Amino acid sequence: MKVFVSFDEQHDRDLYELFVKQSLRAGSSFEVVRDRSTATRTRGWSDHPRADIRSADEVVFICGEHTNESVRMSVELDITREEKKPYLLVWGRRDRMCTKPDGALPGDGMYSWTRDILESQMATTLRGATPRVIPESYKRRPDRAKPASAPPRSSPAAPDSSDDQPLRKHEHS
Repeated sequence: MKVFVSFDEQHDRDLYELFVKQSLRAGSSFEVVRDRSTATRTRGWSDHPRADIRSADEVVFICGEHTNESVRMSVELDITREEKKPYLLVWGRRDRMCTKPDGALPGDGMYSWTRDILESQMATTLRGATPRVIPESYKRRPDRAKPASAPPRSSPAAPDSSDDQPLRKHEHS
């Protein structure tokens, strides 16, 4: 699975580098779309975040203490939503209060960062965003529809109300 990683360049580069190392370990189920750990300080942000996000299967936001102040992460979250990519917020620093990117929804959970939790949540998030494919043999088809049941017959004592009989005028004698 290809993952785009959003992080606070000023404060959390070390977390990003740890994430990249984790993706390179044997048995990892994901790879980072673009390794920005070697980007220059003046051009640290990808020139084409939309293209990078579009090429990813999922986006991971590594949250730190100053994530809510990162304009770049907020823009990347907007792009992620516009591109309809599944995303996941990860608590980057265990011993500190981490914040969500500006614009994150109240229901966006932030998950602990362990290898098992990360890989499990990434798989769950991706699976939840993937439309289910229904085999044709399970779909309802009009030519196979069951015929509607016939309406109940009226009782013999009930007057016939069909339109083909003329109305009779009752005469009083």
